Amino acid sequence: QVQLVESGGGLVQAGGSLRLSCAASGIFSINVMGWYRQAPGKQRVLVAIITSGGSTNYADSVKGRSTISRDNAKNTVYLQMNSLKFEDTAVYYCYANGVRSHWGQGTQVTVSS
Repeated sequence: QVQLVESGGGLVQAGGSLRLSCAASGIFSINVMGWYRQAPGKQRVLVAIITSGGSTNYADSVKGRSTISRDNAKNTVYLQMNSLKFEDTAVYYCYANGVRSHWGQGTQVTVSS
């Protein structure tokens, strides 16, 4: 059974930090893992992704403020977000791609101004 279990979301003041985690199970040969987010009334967009080899890609909006990392042995991906802004408020979805794409249920991140 495929599972992507997210944790680490919550309420934080602007300027603060959060660390999101996502543990994947039941997925064969995961290549890309990462995070997308969806703000109210907007489309789901890329935040950051990382390949099994460690290559990363970040959205311009979070570049320099966020770091994505991965533990391949645990099939777990992390997103450290610093200097959070009000506009970072969104539901954050974990993403994993093996033979096909899989999504987590989402975790809410709310940044108070």
